[in-house]
Amino acid sequence: MSAAGGLRYDSLVIGGGHNGLVCAAYLARSGRRVLVLEAASQVGGAAVTREFAPGFRVSACAHLLHLMPPSIVRELSLDRQGLELAATDLPTTALDPEGEHLSLSLATDAVRALRSRCAADAAAYEEWQSLVARIAAALHPVLNITPPRLGTEDWRDRMALLGVGWRLRRLGRRDLRELLRIGGMCVHDLLEDRFRLPLLKGALALDAVLGTNYGPRSPGTVLSLLYRAAAAHGGGSFVQPAGGLGSLSEALARAAVAAGAEVRTGSIVERILVSDDRAAGVRLASGETISAATVISSADPKTTFLRLLGCEHLDAGFVRRVTQLRSRGLTAKLHLALARLPEFPGLDAAALGGRLLIAPSADYIERAYNYAKYDEFSSAPVLEVTLPTLADAALAPEGRHVLSAIVQYAPYTLAGGWSAQRQRFTELLIDTLARYSPDLRECVTASELLAPPDIEREFRISGGHWHHAELALDQFFMLRPVPGATQYRAPLAGLFLCGAGCHPGGGVMGLAGRNAAQALIREAA
Repeated sequence: MSAAGGLRYDSLVIGGGHNGLVCAAYLARSGRRVLVLEAASQVGGAAVTREFAPGFRVSACAHLLHLMPPSIVRELSLDRQGLELAATDLPTTALDPEGEHLSLSLATDAVRALRSRCAADAAAYEEWQSLVARIAAALHPVLNITPPRLGTEDWRDRMALLGVGWRLRRLGRRDLRELLRIGGMCVHDLLEDRFRLPLLKGALALDAVLGTNYGPRSPGTVLSLLYRAAAAHGGGSFVQPAGGLGSLSEALARAAVAAGAEVRTGSIVERILVSDDRAAGVRLASGETISAATVISSADPKTTFLRLLGCEHLDAGFVRRVTQLRSRGLTAKLHLALARLPEFPGLDAAALGGRLLIAPSADYIERAYNYAKYDEFSSAPVLEVTLPTLADAALAPEGRHVLSAIVQYAPYTLAGGWSAQRQRFTELLIDTLARYSPDLRECVTASELLAPPDIEREFRISGGHWHHAELALDQFFMLRPVPGATQYRAPLAGLFLCGAGCHPGGGVMGLAGRNAAQALIREAA
């Protein structure tokens, strides 16, 4: 087996998405010789900025930066690597068909407005946000550790378990009891217990199910809501990078290179090579082989184990668990090129530049989800909408704008097929938006819809699931992605994982990449 340029790398990272780049940067900072291989022509994976219509650019998949901890930004000096923010502290507004929109904020004006509509809900919302903040503070450190194994004598696993227990115990009896009560609940029941306003319940329910295969009545959706809060703890606000999320990925790549790593784009990994029962490198689609002491994959678990490694190197039980991993996407992305800025009656300029939610009630979301169970899309879809050009005019020609929306629910396998139904669904989404912006349709000059099969193809994610694997109680923490590969280590020696399929999961946060690098560094120490 020959190495590229006659060199053998200490670590080879498959995939130049944000987790792969974070992992490479930390490994290179530890003194390792690191190579990143990205199949696409640009780094970033799903966190890229690209043109979807002449002159119109957009964050292609994810569109806001929300979950990356400030510690990663600081430790990798991303500001010195060119990361600039076009907007920070973006407000969230729940849109109302009658124009009585609701700001989801604890700012004085927002609380006063909520109190004028329902004093009980205003008090309950402040109480709920306070509880979530306390739980998030306790859970956030858990996202930064390698999940412990159960039933081992290893002192590190035992200490990690004790640390988790201690953090939860420090919540106090009252909060810990409440966490245990609500943790496995469906978010619909939680919201019915606490709030009255349908618009408030719809907005909170959307945050619990966004990007998942669940509706508000699905058990465990409170867990996903608390997970988002824990991941955002310490940063928390919605942020729009200048130039879109692709500029974040480019800054991460520069940070990795500055630390000593090499990054190659247009390099499609065809196979993980095995020698003497351990990962020994990769073979590219070009036929080139590259050897390395360790291989770290930021690809999703199914791609890593079933396609790149191959079942012949794994035992049958493990292959079955990977095959049964729930990783089918149910979320689409809509991009609209606009000739001018549309009007949203009832919204001021600050709210229009933020995050707009079309989820009038939790029941509305559940009804939309019901269609997806039968491989159909709802006639009343759920959307998270942004107008990124309000903060970053360079994303479109002068005077023009871009609208970007995450769409729940878009089945991976659509009855009738996406080729036949794509335009119909796109028109339905525009009609849904037009209920809140009557002149929107006349502003639209071009559109793009990325359904889960498109996300699978464009970003090489099995099933088109943004998080690589559903975040559920049985695919969470020490069970993620599957037993036998839960500590960033594959069952094959020398092979590690660092993608969103690992703990702590998806979202543009980079913690899986940093955790994997730290686990590898500790193992070699």
